[in-house]
Amino acid sequence: MSYTNAPQSESQRTVSGWTGWVVFAATILFVSGLFSIIQGLVAIIGPNTYFVASEGDLFLLDVAGWGWYTLVLGVLIALTGWALFSGATWARVVAVILAILSMVGQLLLVPVQPWWSFILISIDFFILYSVIAHGRELREER
Repeated sequence: MSYTNAPQSESQRTVSGWTGWVVFAATILFVSGLFSIIQGLVAIIGPNTYFVASEGDLFLLDVAGWGWYTLVLGVLIALTGWALFSGATWARVVAVILAILSMVGQLLLVPVQPWWSFILISIDFFILYSVIAHGRELREER
C-alpha cells in the first residue's frame, strides 16, 4: 500500500447523501434570515414600545432597538445561508456559530415554550452536524 498526497480524481471522490442536509441547513438559514429581516422591519416601522406582562410584572421593551438588532442579524443569517449553498468555508463557520447561539437561546426559552424550543434545538443540531461533518462535500460536488 502506498499513500500519496496526489489530489483525488473526480471518480475517486465520494459524496454522501448528507449534502442534501447541508442544502437543508442553507435553506433554513436563508429563510430564517428573511423572516428576521421582515420582523426587524416591522418592529422599526411599527410602534415604539411593547408591553409584556409576566407574573404580575410589566415590562416595557424598546421595539426600535430590538428591530434594528433583528434586522442586522437577519441580514447576516440570510447571507450566511446563501453563501452556504456554495460550500464556502467562512459560511460554514458562521453557520456553526449561529446554530450554537440559536441552541443556547432556545435553552433559555424552554420554560416559556418547551415544545417549540426542543423542535428548534433539534433542527439546529441537524444544521450543526450536516455543516460540520459534510459541508466540504457540498463544495466538492459543485
